[in-house]
Amino acid sequence: MQSKSADIREAINYMKTEVTELLGIEYPIIQGGMAWVAEYHLAAAVSEAGGLGIIGASSAPADWVREQVREAKKLTDKPFGVNIMLLNPNADEVAKVIVEEGVQVVTTGAGNPEKYMEMWKAAGVKVIPVVASVAQAVRMERCGADAVVCEGCEAGGHIGESTTMVLVPQVADAVSIPVIAAGGIADGRGVAAAFMLGAKAVQVGTHFVVTEESQVHENYKERILKAKDIDTKVTGRTTGHPVRALRNQMTREYLKKEAAGASFEELELMTLGGLRKAVVEGDVTTGSVMAGQSAGMVKEKMTCAQLIQKLNNEAEYLLKGTKIHE
Repeated sequence: MQSKSADIREAINYMKTEVTELLGIEYPIIQGGMAWVAEYHLAAAVSEAGGLGIIGASSAPADWVREQVREAKKLTDKPFGVNIMLLNPNADEVAKVIVEEGVQVVTTGAGNPEKYMEMWKAAGVKVIPVVASVAQAVRMERCGADAVVCEGCEAGGHIGESTTMVLVPQVADAVSIPVIAAGGIADGRGVAAAFMLGAKAVQVGTHFVVTEESQVHENYKERILKAKDIDTKVTGRTTGHPVRALRNQMTREYLKKEAAGASFEELELMTLGGLRKAVVEGDVTTGSVMAGQSAGMVKEKMTCAQLIQKLNNEAEYLLKGTKIHE
């Protein structure tokens, strides 16, 4: 009879992929670099549990990012990364902090990281852009990306047009670097499905928001835990910057004004500071409660380690015997 420890070893070995090897992590699970949410407590807990934690730099100044990185290193000696929004006016300085502080992985969004690629590569940083189309993925591979995160429109926050189900296999067919699936993944079924579509790892956001180590306001966590399948809304489609969040007074008023033809400036004013208001202050009525469609699947709080084990073990059980990595 096989021992329990042997079963665990088998599960771990089975979930080894190109991404776990590339990043030096135990499980093919990456935590999304969510603005205001993904700070050092969460990132360090995810990495310490065997996944890849990400600190979300968003529009923060370089000194804040530097402090976050240093605090994370006090909590874990395992790899973690930083997500840079390239439209951030502080992006140049943050890009240098990545190198100066010895960050091993960077994920990028809202722009092209090509201008930083030489500096990051010289420092041994693994670069993983977030993409929402095949064309973006191909371009990122050409400029030297080590992998890409394919994020479908099921995700929370800023989204593209394609779903994870159709985006991942098309990108996997178009590039030779590893593909990481994101958007709508909250349990082992989603992980297994992503692997069958051609992904070598997954990025999870919404479920990590409600973990014990997450510093997000309890009101925000409760909104996710109580969410139903149809509780997210997408605002800002007419502006070219669609955002998915849980519906509340703010989304209702925004959508009403958007339908009435309100100007870009008026709509932007409605959401200014909205995410911070929800995450930090707990205002889930007029704040922006960004969450993916998977919120309806998130029903319990757990530690990052428990969540990662759950995702990994469920996926391993479902995939057993399919030989997907051969």
